Amino acid sequence: MKSKVFLASLGFFYMSMAGGCSQPATDVSYQLETDRPCQTMTYFGASDAWSMQFIGLWPEEKQNQIADWLFSTENDANGQPKGIGLSLWRFNVGAGSAEQGDDSQIASPWMRAECFLQPDGTYNWSKQQGQRNFLKLAKERGVDKFLAFLNSPPVYYTQNGLATNTGRGGTANLKPDCYEKYVRFLADVVQGVEQHDGIKFNYICPFNEPDGHWNWVGPKQEGCPATNREIARTVRLLSREFVNRNMDTQILVSESSDYRCMFRTHETDWQRGYQIQAFFCPDSVDTYLGDTPNVPRLMLGHSYWTTTPLSELRNIRSLLRDTLDKHDVDFWQTETCIMGNDEEIGGGNGFDRTMKTALYVARIIHHDIVYAGAKSWQWWRAIGGDYKDGLIREYTTDDNFLDGRVEDSKLMWALGNYSRFIRPGAVRLSVSAFDQTNAFIPDGDTDQQGLMCSAYKNVDGTYVIVVINYANEEKEFSIHKEKVGNAQWQVYRTSDKEGENLLPVEKVKSGKTVQIPARSIITLQSY
Repeated sequence: MKSKVFLASLGFFYMSMAGGCSQPATDVSYQLETDRPCQTMTYFGASDAWSMQFIGLWPEEKQNQIADWLFSTENDANGQPKGIGLSLWRFNVGAGSAEQGDDSQIASPWMRAECFLQPDGTYNWSKQQGQRNFLKLAKERGVDKFLAFLNSPPVYYTQNGLATNTGRGGTANLKPDCYEKYVRFLADVVQGVEQHDGIKFNYICPFNEPDGHWNWVGPKQEGCPATNREIARTVRLLSREFVNRNMDTQILVSESSDYRCMFRTHETDWQRGYQIQAFFCPDSVDTYLGDTPNVPRLMLGHSYWTTTPLSELRNIRSLLRDTLDKHDVDFWQTETCIMGNDEEIGGGNGFDRTMKTALYVARIIHHDIVYAGAKSWQWWRAIGGDYKDGLIREYTTDDNFLDGRVEDSKLMWALGNYSRFIRPGAVRLSVSAFDQTNAFIPDGDTDQQGLMCSAYKNVDGTYVIVVINYANEEKEFSIHKEKVGNAQWQVYRTSDKEGENLLPVEKVKSGKTVQIPARSIITLQSY
């Protein structure tokens, strides 16, 4: 069937400061270029760090509520989604700081993690039970892709005997004679979890934020820096181990803490920068991984530290995309939350249930997908405390952290405007914008302080349009009937209003006007 062209026209209006009456402004039309496909989307996800080690042991009904919020793709009797339908779950493989207790030099028990490996070299498959319970809860709700990541090698293999770096510098906290032991541990964990829990780790990343200057100076949490050479050595050994065991788990690199380290250097040197070139340019003989079995041409990075100012939000992602394209490498954004430099919303301190943080993060999602070309987008912690790092807020009421209560957030539901409707295999479509004279507007799909629009086609043939209204006034748009025929759309809205969490607000026929309230996000799904 020939491709069709979809038009979404947006009419902007504002209130006159002088007279207080409504006046029309420039009409904009968004054209969904079905003959210009962009990236194929894979997964939306989040991680279990570190809360699930405790919350996965809470009363069953509370675990189920959390799992429904995160993973469910079902609707209630009114057609409102019960959850945000995450399609990938990121599992933190612990290094053993929990067993060390206060001797771990990690102050908070919430940031320590158990290790399957024991001092005598045997494995205890009763460890990390809370996290493993959530692996099963995710699978029960349809999640079939799992990513294992490590902040540190097991404490038995580290140079300082700890899972945190304690200021050693930017090289790997791994004993020189323990590289082979480390990769055997990784393979054992993948096979052991599948054997004992029926969960297959489709992906594993042996280093998390190896370029992050935060983990060079510790101790705060489990963490291990590494140079590109150390990463490449580990990945090659792990690849050989997987091949010898006939394992098809994919090995991912390198979960960079800052996009700028992926294509240049930033607060580091060449040994931890230029990662795309180091791993996927054949001229980088010492570190090239492009011909390594089980290693896809894929780079993982984190969206921290690159969200302000707004000019850099777009510019850094465009530079990243240029380098990725030059070396024919795909990209996943696998972790972000709100950090101290995000001054627009007051930094990371203090959990925010409102649309303020939700809209800010939605703008990041839009830019990561549209400008960096991310095929996967993942939040950091599914559950956090009094910080802007969790989709869900926990309040522990038990001295052993084994009971409490949770609250959802507009942030979680805003992510759902993407994750619930853009399913694995969806193709993002290029969006062109035109004014009322039909003149092309460069980058017209992205008004960072107004409307931002992206569009997708699912494998089942349905179309999805996500529109963010960052502005303080209502906007409106219509879908031209002559371009989509008799297509009809279900509109779902997330806003600060109570209950408007992916709320189905109306069904719209082509050619009818849709209002987008101020400071809200809507998703239109064709049916």
